[in-house]
This record gives sequence, C-alpha cells and structure tokens, in this order.
Amino acid sequence: MTTDQLRPHPISPHPAPRRPAPAKPKNRRRHWIVLFAVAALLGYPVGTYTYALTYPGDASLSVRTVDWLREIGFGGVVNAVENWWFTRHPPSSAQPGAADLPSLDGLGTGSAGPRPQNLAVGPTAASGAGEWVPGARSGGRIAEYTTFVQPDPAHASVVAGVAWLNQSLVRTQLFSGTKDPGGPGPAAIPAELRGSLVAAFNSGWKLKDCDGGYYLDGQTVAPLHNGMASVVIDDTGRVSVAQWGRDATMNPHVAAVRQNLDLVVDHGAPVRGLDLNPAGHWGSASNQFQYTWRSGLGTDRAGNLIYVGGTGLTLHTLAAAMTQAGIQQGMELDIHSPMVTFNSFRPDLPTTAPTKLLPAMPGNLTRYLTADQRDFFATSLRVPPTTTP
Repeated sequence: MTTDQLRPHPISPHPAPRRPAPAKPKNRRRHWIVLFAVAALLGYPVGTYTYALTYPGDASLSVRTVDWLREIGFGGVVNAVENWWFTRHPPSSAQPGAADLPSLDGLGTGSAGPRPQNLAVGPTAASGAGEWVPGARSGGRIAEYTTFVQPDPAHASVVAGVAWLNQSLVRTQLFSGTKDPGGPGPAAIPAELRGSLVAAFNSGWKLKDCDGGYYLDGQTVAPLHNGMASVVIDDTGRVSVAQWGRDATMNPHVAAVRQNLDLVVDHGAPVRGLDLNPAGHWGSASNQFQYTWRSGLGTDRAGNLIYVGGTGLTLHTLAAAMTQAGIQQGMELDIHSPMVTFNSFRPDLPTTAPTKLLPAMPGNLTRYLTADQRDFFATSLRVPPTTTP
C-alpha cells in the first residue's frame, strides 16, 4: 500500500448535488392513463367519421357529415340548426327567373294515348306553368309528362316540378342503397334495365329517422307499421300510395313496401294538422315550417303516378302542390339538398341526354346509375322501346 493510499482525502467544502429521485411508478401510470383516455376520446369520432367518409355508395360530403353527426348522437343539434336556418330564410316573392324553370321544348305536342289535363294556375303564374311537356314514349304513346306549378302565393319564386307517369306503360321498382337500408337487391339501376329507363327518383327519409318499415322481394328489412304512409308496389310494378293497415295490407302480390311518416294528402285534400305536426307525424318539431327542398309521391283518380319536388317548400306548400297536381292520395318523400332528385330518360331516343325535373334540382344526371347509399325508385317501360334514329 502506498503513502497516498494511507493519507486521508480532504473533505470537499461543496458536496456534489443530489440527483432527483426517479418518478414514482404510480405517477407514471397515471400519466399513461390520461393519454390513453384522451386518445380514446379523439379516436372514436375520428374513426367513425373516417368510416362515414369512406363508406361505399354515392353520397356528398355534406350528407355523409350530417349522417355521421346523427349517428353519434347529435341528431337533436342537427334538427335545431336546420330549423333555425331554413325557417329564417324564406324564398323571394319575385317571379322565378328563366334559369329556375324547366324547358318548354315539346310543349303542345305528343298527345297520343292518355294525357293529363293542364293544371289550374293563378293569373300571375309564369309562362308554361301547368302545361304538360311530353317525355318518353312507348309504342307511340306517351309514358311521361312533366310541368311545374307555383304553390306558394306569398313567395312567387317557389317552383315545384311535377312528373306524371302512365302506370299502364311503365313499371316501378324499389332499389336498396348500400347503407340505408343496405339490402336486399342492387344499389344501382342494373344495366339490363337502362335501355327502357324512364325516370329515377329519391325515396323517403332514413328508416331510423322516420321509424318506417321496409319490405322488398320477400324480405322484411324493417317491420311495417299500421297507420304509416306507404309506397306499395305489386308484382306487376304498379304503385299505390296507401295508409298501411287501412288501404293496404300484406298479400302474395306485394313486391315492395316503403314507409315514410304519415299521409300528407288524403282523398284529394291536404290532411288536417300539417301546420301543427301533432305527435311528430311529419318529423321533428317545427320541421314542417322549413323552407327547403321537399318531394312527394302520389296517384291521381285514374291511378297514374305523380311525383312533385321543389325548393323553398314547407310541408303545407308541398301538400298544396301535390293537390294542385291532381294527387288523390300522397306522401312526403325525402327533404333537403341534395336528397331530392328526379331524372327523366328517353329510351325511345337513346341519343337524347337525361334531364332534371327542375334545372336547379340537386344531384347529377347519372345518379342511381352507380351504387347509391340511399334507397330509390326507378320506372321503366313495360314494353321495350322502338328507338327513333
């Protein structure tokens, strides 16, 4: 051992600082629990929204977003915002411009076969209102006529398009969307039907929003409820609009039933209570006062099928337009942009492009030719068309 090893080392007047004690495992665990909780809270809406945005089937960003908000429990908030906005933005009292009115090409021609009488309109109605323009033909007879009406005396700019379909010449089918109700059957108009396609148009509200029933091709997707307005399609493709349990019940000839709210027109007149909406027969409270896109479907005295759709409509003015169009029994279909869609086709003139019932009607002209998220209707000629070169 050396002398240096035996000599005591001097004590430093400045001892080395102590190292901080490591964090207690308990605090570290609490930190990770908080991070996990935050990630879970953020992950659920992000994950469900991503799922909504990427779900198969045609739907706009706004529709996917609103549907997602309803699905995660914000339906009441959505309803409140819609009521606030649409009830506070009434349409103009000025006459509609030319861009808001459908084309009158063909007006006064093509009277072969049954033809609806021109509709009664007011003295200040726009030119062409209530006069029928012929569309698709079958064997020389006209299967579809279209026109427009102005059902709101206080707001002359409100235009509702009307389509009249001869059910002796056309058959109607119900198609399920990829998401609502999601089956059975295809979610797009099949290729073999397109050569005779006359019209494709929207169905009703989402089933869970109207608590409606749905039956198609022998399958009950959602239970049918007595008292609800129902589109009933028989095995020949003929449509009746009925109050289920009163006017129609299940039988072997029923091919499809699509329910949506309560009737808005019964025995040729608007039903009582449309302005009050007691017990939510026509949706959430105040929904009936919204100035928005609305659509309806019904039949006239002869059993012809009539579709009505337009913007700036309240439930009351929609019913007024439906009765003005000659509907004896009718129901509201879907509402809001871009859910209201009616496209007409000319299978007898295959080089003619499809047209919208109204120029400003939402959606594109190829909607329903590809898979759509929502269910819809399509009408086609019963007899394959003889095309005109």
